[in-house]
Amino acid sequence: MRTRTKIFAPLAASVLLLGLAACGESGSSGTGGDAAASSSSGGSGGGKQDCAPVAGDKLVVLDDDKQLQNADNVIPAVNAKASNDALLANLNAVSSALTTDELVSLNAAVDVERKTATDVAQGWVDENIKDGDLQKGSGSIKVGGANFTESTVLANVYADVLKKAGYDASVKEVGNRELYLKALEAGDIQVFPEYLSTFTEFLDGDESRQVASGDVQKTLEALKPLAEKVGLTVGEPSDAADQNAFAVTTAFADKLGVKTLSELGEACGSGLILGGPTECPDRPFCQPGLEKTYGLTFDSFRELDAGGPLTKTALEQGQISIGLVFSSDGALAAG
Repeated sequence: MRTRTKIFAPLAASVLLLGLAACGESGSSGTGGDAAASSSSGGSGGGKQDCAPVAGDKLVVLDDDKQLQNADNVIPAVNAKASNDALLANLNAVSSALTTDELVSLNAAVDVERKTATDVAQGWVDENIKDGDLQKGSGSIKVGGANFTESTVLANVYADVLKKAGYDASVKEVGNRELYLKALEAGDIQVFPEYLSTFTEFLDGDESRQVASGDVQKTLEALKPLAEKVGLTVGEPSDAADQNAFAVTTAFADKLGVKTLSELGEACGSGLILGGPTECPDRPFCQPGLEKTYGLTFDSFRELDAGGPLTKTALEQGQISIGLVFSSDGALAAG
């Protein structure tokens, strides 16, 4: 998997999850002793259960049913001069067919099963996009991709769909957002697979406010004029999202009978241990957000990483109850 610059930089700029502030040492609650004391001193009243970690080799994301996280749905970004109705319609055909579960499977096919991104993308297009879904087009289109698995797969999906529609489409790797956005604006590439909220916040550029939210349509309406200002247009967002999420083992979820974060808040009385990056106890979209939005209380916080191997291993080994991951991580395919 990649270094998550997509998640880190824009979210930090928007005061979302990650930043430079430090927290308490590993194993301590990052929000002071009150929450932990409340949880460990009899919070299990009213029929609530013990939510101590449960080891297991399969992970599952609990649904963020109250939209704590911003909506980072995959969305095509297009150079406005190259854009036309047929091009957007064909890219929107991808958005109509792509889901988060499929994005997880695509990432897993490359990162876990070691298939090539080009083969994985072509297989998905062959299975999900029919000729009748597309509008005929022509001309040369370069689709940009960043240097990580998911972006490469999505770029190839876009290119394969455009080829299927009659375009002379190819993929060009163009690095991080600072580089590829300049290339997209200049027309050196014409299409790029973007992420709704992260792209919106990046284009807005005002760290004192937040224009993206968990509402897909409201965020899309905020994005459109920002894109227009820099000579871009956007297609429709897909159901597929790559955003901050919170995972548990399937054994833990089955024991408590929970599928959503709201259900977890209703079920848990004590024993809940949170794992995540250093900044999690101080960031409103991590521990404080879980406490405020879902009523969760934590016995302790364990300092790990941001959706990486330390957090996933800690979940699997029963060291933490719940951990911050990324919703399209290929490691979730088995969950």
